[in-house]
Amino acid sequence: MAVRAAVLPAIGAPLEITGIDLPDPGPGQVRVRLAAAGVCHSDLSLSNGTMRVPLPAVLGHEGAGTVVAVGEGVAHVAEGDPVVLNWAPSCGSCHACALGEVWLCANALNGAADVYARTADGTDLHPGLNVAAFAEETVVSASCVLPLPQGVPLTDAALLGCAVLTGYGAVHHSARVREGETVAVFGVGGVGLATLQSARIAGASRIIAVDVSPEKEHLARAAGATDYVLASDNTPREIRALTGKQGVDVSIECVGRAVSIRAAWESTRRGGRTTVVGIGGKDQEVTFNALEIFHWGRTLSGCIYGNSDPARDLPVLAEHVRQGRLDLSALVTERIALDGIPAAFENMLAGKGGRALVVF
Repeated sequence: MAVRAAVLPAIGAPLEITGIDLPDPGPGQVRVRLAAAGVCHSDLSLSNGTMRVPLPAVLGHEGAGTVVAVGEGVAHVAEGDPVVLNWAPSCGSCHACALGEVWLCANALNGAADVYARTADGTDLHPGLNVAAFAEETVVSASCVLPLPQGVPLTDAALLGCAVLTGYGAVHHSARVREGETVAVFGVGGVGLATLQSARIAGASRIIAVDVSPEKEHLARAAGATDYVLASDNTPREIRALTGKQGVDVSIECVGRAVSIRAAWESTRRGGRTTVVGIGGKDQEVTFNALEIFHWGRTLSGCIYGNSDPARDLPVLAEHVRQGRLDLSALVTERIALDGIPAAFENMLAGKGGRALVVF
């Protein structure tokens, strides 16, 4: 069956909106009709080669939709069920999974090497990060499909697949923000906005948003920021001034650039925690000297997918949505059609907006 999709033909090439031949689901597979897909910076990282995947590929890893067919052996979802796509399913058997660190699963992205569809001329296509959500429909492994809890709008639920799990997990699982602590969030994109909301849910007493764009202040404050700082060489000094010259208890970096990682570190108090969520390139080198590491006693940690277990965390997030503590619609800065994805990529490159949502 032919469906329309956004295909990345090669690294650095523009996305092509075209028809692809999508087969019926085989054993252990599920076919999903997409309701919406978020345009995430990770998709941009795939298109520019920062993260490598087999090509050509259909990108999009943050999505939700409705099951239209299931293959043999699939029992946890059925035709007509609303679902959220999980781009990093854990295998349950590798060393990381045995330790309970499913977000570090060694086999999570094995499916990205599969051939899951073909172009009209017969060219093999791969699912960029397992789920190929930039398409009207997709066929995925059953392990990539999570039932959507009741009370969450299907279109907005797409954001639960990456931005919200990442931002919530960065706050609650990686940095482990405690009630009354102060938090700085660097980068007010989709993940940054989810992180701000999550810091508010955690009970942070002061939440400082940092970004290069003054236009994002209203988005940041709506998400829970108590203060807004325009990124500059003086950012750490400004943040210390807002926190009694101490620095924040926790800094969360959502950009992936050496300068913002360094600024987040310097903005954290002595003994504080700095968590890096942003995906940067190999050229983004951050340096520290041995004396400052000893003197400041700070903790610097990476954070993959919010250190989250989607099966465990999705019901928790759904309850926050139902209780009005988590506003998914506030993370969306524009709703676009499939044809609008290339322009949304350009906006991300220009540092504009929070999260574009492709609505099918």
